[in-house]
Amino acid sequence: VHTTDFPGNYPGYEDAWDQRRFEEAFRVDVIREEEDTLEFDMVGIDAAIANAFRRILLAEVPTMAVEKVFVYNNTSIVQDEILAHRLGLIPIRADPRLFEYRNQGDQEGTEIDTLQFQLKIKCKRNPQAAKESSDPDELYFNHKVYSKHMTWVPLGNQTDLFPDADFRPVHDDILIALLRPGQEIDVLMHCVKGIGKDHAKFSPVATASYRLLPDITLLQPIEDEAAETLQKCFSPGVIEIQNINGKKVARVANARLDTFSREVFRHESLKNLVRLARVRNHYIFSVESTGILPPDVLVSEAIKILMGKCQRFLNELDSVPME
Repeated sequence: VHTTDFPGNYPGYEDAWDQRRFEEAFRVDVIREEEDTLEFDMVGIDAAIANAFRRILLAEVPTMAVEKVFVYNNTSIVQDEILAHRLGLIPIRADPRLFEYRNQGDQEGTEIDTLQFQLKIKCKRNPQAAKESSDPDELYFNHKVYSKHMTWVPLGNQTDLFPDADFRPVHDDILIALLRPGQEIDVLMHCVKGIGKDHAKFSPVATASYRLLPDITLLQPIEDEAAETLQKCFSPGVIEIQNINGKKVARVANARLDTFSREVFRHESLKNLVRLARVRNHYIFSVESTGILPPDVLVSEAIKILMGKCQRFLNELDSVPME
């Protein structure tokens, strides 16, 4: 990242880096955690480390995904290659830590490196449908093929290895194909362990991004109509107006909600009263999981991978003979 990419080099911006250069020790603060979304702050690290962590989340945390599709019958209008591609992109709820990587060249999967799913469905007419009906949902049975129709077929002794397992697609309502009476799909799928660096279908996150914490400073009191104008220049919740001694006075309520629209610089009366900056060692991370693993587990696995990379680098340094 070039220095010209930072806001301190744009008119109207100040750089908060000098004032806050690693004033705080490294820490991680969890801001918001939901079923598939995690927002947290990383404070006191360099941009290179933050970006490495993001790239690991995208491309190096392993998952299970459909790798091979054996087509026994496909009379739908979806070509075999397109069908296989669609099946490969369906996220599979299976903990990759329970499986090994399949060796290159292995044609047959085993219970330790492969999950097997079957999709067998045929469309038929509904004899009870009204003659005047034109609704496919009423006229046909199984005319929509969903991910819920994929069923796990245990390989070897997987039933004993995973007695409580519930291997299945993350979402049941992913539409795979549309059928009409007489059309049929009969395929067998092999899911293997892989990483997003090899194929995007293995990426465990829908998105993993970070941004710098905004820093907004009002250089002097802004009151009455100017305060209301200032409030409209920012995202909702950034600026609030207080009533002090009968006057409306603006104050910064929550700077992290700001999106840096720079709208305030359109107003001649305000542009010299506000300083916008970013805290250069404070990163706001947002991680949205595809549902294969919870986001907190993904973050933990990414940290382990990053630590492993650092350890390998140190081992390489130790192995180099000193002159």
